[in-house]
Amino acid sequence: MDLFLLFLVIHILAGTVCLITGLVAIRSKKKQGNHTKYGEIYHYSYFIIFLTAIVMAIWHWNESAYLFYIALFSYGLALFGYLARKFKWKNWLGSHIGGMLGSYIGVITAVLVVNQSKIPLLQEVPSLIVWLLPTIIGTPIVKKIGDNYKPKKKNLSL
Repeated sequence: MDLFLLFLVIHILAGTVCLITGLVAIRSKKKQGNHTKYGEIYHYSYFIIFLTAIVMAIWHWNESAYLFYIALFSYGLALFGYLARKFKWKNWLGSHIGGMLGSYIGVITAVLVVNQSKIPLLQEVPSLIVWLLPTIIGTPIVKKIGDNYKPKKKNLSL
């Protein structure tokens, strides 16, 4: 098997794991258990996506240089969200939610963009819209979810 093809297969498998485990983590109760277990699997799968994307982008730099930067940015979001939870810095929950859901939007975007020509309805949509639509739809959802977990302000009125 061609080495590049091996990286591609590993990349696709890790992406599939991310799509599934990310969804399970999102849908699970936010406590120790399924949420954290599937969140860990999601993060490590995303790391594999990141590594394989970097290697493949460098390998085919002229055609895929932009994928190098997308991989850095999207894994950066996943790592930011993951570390926010691990170290529980100030306002960690908002950072965790934004980073993890932002990275999930990245995975969805990648799947749609790569498979646009194979999905009948998406074939008719301009590529730029396919690139932007997950972010346009996902950002307000991330904001709404984040607002649900914001710390409550104390009423200091006398």
